[in-house]
Amino acid sequence: MKNKVQLITYVNRFGGKTLSDLQGLLEGPLKGLFGGVHILPFYYPIDGEDAGFDPIDHTQVDPQLGDWESIRSLSDEVEIMADLIVNHMSADSPQFQDVMEKGSDSPHADLFLTYSRIFPKGATEEELVQIYRPRPGFPFTKMKSQNGEQKLYWTTFTSKQVDIDVKHPAGKTYLESILKKFQQAGIGMIRIDAVGYAIKTPGTTCFMTPHTYEFIEDLSAAAGQLGIEVLVEIHAYYKQQIEIAKKVDRVYDFALPPLILHSLFKQDSAGIKKWLKISPRNAITVLDTHDGIGIVDIGAGALAGEEEGLIAPEDIDDLVESIHEKSQGKSRLATGAAASNLDLYQVNCTFFDALGGDRHQYLLARLIQFFCPGIPQVYYVGFLAGENDMNLLEKTGVGRDINREYFSREALLEHLDKDVVKNLSQLIRFRNDHPAFEGEFELKDSDSKSLILRWEKDEDYAELSLDLEAYEFQLSFSANNQERSVKNHFDFSLDSIRA
Repeated sequence: MKNKVQLITYVNRFGGKTLSDLQGLLEGPLKGLFGGVHILPFYYPIDGEDAGFDPIDHTQVDPQLGDWESIRSLSDEVEIMADLIVNHMSADSPQFQDVMEKGSDSPHADLFLTYSRIFPKGATEEELVQIYRPRPGFPFTKMKSQNGEQKLYWTTFTSKQVDIDVKHPAGKTYLESILKKFQQAGIGMIRIDAVGYAIKTPGTTCFMTPHTYEFIEDLSAAAGQLGIEVLVEIHAYYKQQIEIAKKVDRVYDFALPPLILHSLFKQDSAGIKKWLKISPRNAITVLDTHDGIGIVDIGAGALAGEEEGLIAPEDIDDLVESIHEKSQGKSRLATGAAASNLDLYQVNCTFFDALGGDRHQYLLARLIQFFCPGIPQVYYVGFLAGENDMNLLEKTGVGRDINREYFSREALLEHLDKDVVKNLSQLIRFRNDHPAFEGEFELKDSDSKSLILRWEKDEDYAELSLDLEAYEFQLSFSANNQERSVKNHFDFSLDSIRA
C-alpha cells in the first residue's frame, strides 16, 4: 500500500453514479491527489438495509454501478481497497432463502450460524448476558422455514443480516470464493468488516476472544497467499487494537478522531500524547468514516474491566456533549436511541460539524492526522468539508446517514472550489510529496497546551508545532536543501515555496 493519502467513498455518492464516473474523477479533477481508494460496498445490492453491508451476493457488482471489469479498469489506474464482509450476509440472499424454504435439508444450511450450533445444550443466563453486541438486545432472531422448522439464527447487527458460520467448511469456502474474485479484479487490499464478532465461543463475550485472533491470522494468511493485504476494522479498547496490530498488515487508528477533538475542545494534548507514544505504526489514520465517530476506542470500554482509558470518563462525557453542542444539536438527533441505527459506541456527525464548522480548526485536525503515524485516509464527506445531511437523516431514519450525503457532480465541483477544500487538497499533496514521511516519526516533548510532531528521513524533515490555546501552528520543513516554514495559514504548496 502506497504511503500516500487514501480516499474512502461510496461509488454513487461522490459526484457520479457508476464506477466509470469515479474513475473519471480520479483521472480528472482529482488526478494525483489520492494514492488509493477504498470503495465502500459495491456488491449487489448497494441500496439494502445497511448501505451495501448486507450483501445478497458478495460476488456480484451491483449492476447500477458497473461490473467486475469496471473494478479491474479502475485498479489499473489506482490502488483499490474493498470490504470483505465476513460476519454476515443478507437474509434475502439465495442461500438463506433456500434455507427458509427447505430448512435443514438445504445444501446451505451449514453456512448460517444458529443458537444451537454454539449452545447445543442450551445457555445459562450468565453466558447470554455477557455476549457483547453493538446494539441493545440479544443477537438472535427466531425464523421459521416453510417445512415448519423453527430456529434461532445469530443476527449480530439486524434481523436482515444473518451471521455466517465462518468455522464451518461451508463458511470458509464462501469467504475463499470472495477473495479469489477480488484477486481476479485487481483488488490489492481488503478491509475485514466486523471481524470482532465473527467467532462465537460459549462462555465468552463472543467478541475479540483468542479464537477471534486465530481466525484473523488464518484469514490474513489466506489473503496474503493471493497477494492481498489486510486491514482489520475493530472498534474496541485501545489495548486490544495494539494486540491485533501485531498480527495483521494494517489496523484503523480509531482512537485518533476523538482524541483530536478532545485536544481541540479542552486545549489539552495529554490524551493524544499518551496514545501516540504507544499507537500502532502500521495504522490507517482517519478522522471520519462511513460510520460515526468512535468513543469506545478511547475509554475503558465494556469489556475492559476496571482498566483505564486514554482519557477520563468525565472527559468522554464532555466530548460527546461538546459534539452535540457544536453541531447545534443535530448529532443528537442521529445518535443512540434517537435513530434506528443504534450503535452504542459512536456519535453520528460529520467531522466538520463536530468542530462547529470552524474551517481553521478543521484544517488543524487534518494537519494533525497527516502528521500522526500511519497512512491517512480521508472520507469523501470529510474531503468536501461536508455538513450534516438532515434531509437524508429524516428520509431514512438511519443515524449514520447524517454523514452519507449524495453529492451530484455539480455539487462536488462547487465544493472543490471552496477555500477549505482547496487548502485540504494542498495539505494532502504536501503529505503525499514530502520525503520526510517515508522516514521516522518523533513525538517531541512539550507542555500540555502544545503538540510537536516531527518526521525525518536522511536530510529531509517536516515538523508540526501546535499551540492549542491559540489554535496556532508552525509547519517547518526541508525543501531543496533549504529550510522553509509556514505559520498559521494553509494556502501553500511545496512548489509555491520552493526556492
